[in-house]
Amino acid sequence: MSETETTLFEAARTAMARAHAPYSNFPVGAAILTASGAVYAGANMEVASYPEGWCAETTAIGHMVMGGENRIVEIAVTAEKMDRITPCGGCRQRLKEFGTASTRVHLCDGNGVVQTVTLAELLPLAFDPDEFQAVG
Repeated sequence: MSETETTLFEAARTAMARAHAPYSNFPVGAAILTASGAVYAGANMEVASYPEGWCAETTAIGHMVMGGENRIVEIAVTAEKMDRITPCGGCRQRLKEFGTASTRVHLCDGNGVVQTVTLAELLPLAFDPDEFQAVG
């Protein structure tokens, strides 16, 4: 793994340890690298009205936005109970909102990066906010 991949994986793994997943027992962590070089991490959070709650990627994006940033360069996602975790469909679109087609997505297991893909490979026909036009 590169130094950046290691940094993101470690931040995602640390976040995963803080997940609140009492219903699925499936903790997930994510860590975002922004254009400024900052890293923002998050974990999944479940609530009693499961499957309501939010994903690790959503938490990390929220931390990034609250930190005053809005551009994802790379992201790592990890879950110790899978050989390779990928963002869910909703999170793929959330990542697209703040990333680009070339945003690198590191898919991890509990030990490190297993595969790296681009956001375009994960979500080839994404809604593109730049293409929306106001109606009316």
